[in-house]
Amino acid sequence: MKNDPYIISDVTSKTPPTNLLGKLKFLGPGFILSASIVGSGELIATTILGAKAGFAALWIIVVSCLVKVAVQLEFGKHTILTGETVMRAFNKLPGPRFGKGKWTVWTIFLFIILKTIQLGGMLGGSVVVLNKLFPGISITVWAILVAIGVATLIYRGNYGIVEKGSLLMIGMFTILTLTSLYFVQYTPFAFSISDVFKGIQFNLSGDVIAVAIGAFGITGVASDEIIAYNYWCLEKGYAAYAGPRRDTDEWRARARGWINTMYVDAFVAMIIYTTVTVTFYLLGSAILHGRGDIPQGNEVIDTLSLIYTHSLGGGVENIYLVGAFFVLFSSVYASLAFWTRLFPDIFGQLGWIDFFNTRQRKKSIAILAWTLPMVWASVYLFIELPVLMVLSGGVVGSCLLFLVVFGAYHFKYTRPQIISSTVSYDIAFWISVVSIFAVGVYGVVQVLS
Repeated sequence: MKNDPYIISDVTSKTPPTNLLGKLKFLGPGFILSASIVGSGELIATTILGAKAGFAALWIIVVSCLVKVAVQLEFGKHTILTGETVMRAFNKLPGPRFGKGKWTVWTIFLFIILKTIQLGGMLGGSVVVLNKLFPGISITVWAILVAIGVATLIYRGNYGIVEKGSLLMIGMFTILTLTSLYFVQYTPFAFSISDVFKGIQFNLSGDVIAVAIGAFGITGVASDEIIAYNYWCLEKGYAAYAGPRRDTDEWRARARGWINTMYVDAFVAMIIYTTVTVTFYLLGSAILHGRGDIPQGNEVIDTLSLIYTHSLGGGVENIYLVGAFFVLFSSVYASLAFWTRLFPDIFGQLGWIDFFNTRQRKKSIAILAWTLPMVWASVYLFIELPVLMVLSGGVVGSCLLFLVVFGAYHFKYTRPQIISSTVSYDIAFWISVVSIFAVGVYGVVQVLS
């Protein structure tokens, strides 16, 4: 169909922008990633790591934000050059097949199901905030209302709504957090440049290793967000605008132009989420670590509100809570949009549905949009430990990163090299691969020792 971004034809091709201003007009996928990234990972995992480790683990946060980008770019590049969905690409990787699906597809399916606990924690965090703003309504009722609310926003499967909603939700809380970082310097919790330098000395104590592993898996571009980038690049139209792959100079020029546009999109997103992530960490280190406050259970929001009440004054607590709701809800919102694409794609590769049948895909998105939030709400109401739930998803995400790197390697070196990469890109790619493996192995060794 002409209007289906997953169906690529000569009709959909479009000349790419040639200057920065033109490229900026086609940004979008990175905004959705930022809405997902600037969420529970930063509000919960990053600040808790700062509370436990002080400034010592800042390097984990910086590395986490920077080193995964090249792998993300390889996924986006593969999307534009092939027009394949990510599960279709993974189903072509080497290894055993079980039924119609390769081991890679089944593994991702399993890992994403395990991350249900994390999504329950994300949803639960937003529920706790609403209960504090409006205590007359119970946690259970709020959980149901949030589940219905996010389903209502996503079930139609409209990309434009996902993109605009994501951009709207990250704006207010980003401004509030940066303002807090400025004003904390005028409180007893002010910190110096030398404190920040201590955070890049690559030295972690054993009692914060598990939290650091979770933070590495969940901050920056996490494994599921790297996978999600494929769908947003497709739905934004990058692959469709490049058109079907042809062994012609015209197609190469067009594809290269849209790849360059995608690079700008990813770079802008990296600026946004790195800035906010580091800000969260510094606030957690300065205020929470100094007080010895380690958030637990549903008290996470009360404890984290100290970041704002101690830097901006007690009168801003409700403003903080509103902002906290949007930052937590944005993760649920973007994640639901992703999961409603990923599961039908998996089902398609397993032969259960025809993913490229527009009607079947949209029906699956609608059903999942209503079902998944109710599952997440139920999981939260059963466990009611949002911190543990979110961090557990980070550990799963760290493991899934190994599979993501495996896929990126094969996309880069087994795909026909119609468009060659630069030396600087190759260096960045290998730094990304080595860093992910090194931190992952280091964390496993420390946990087992």
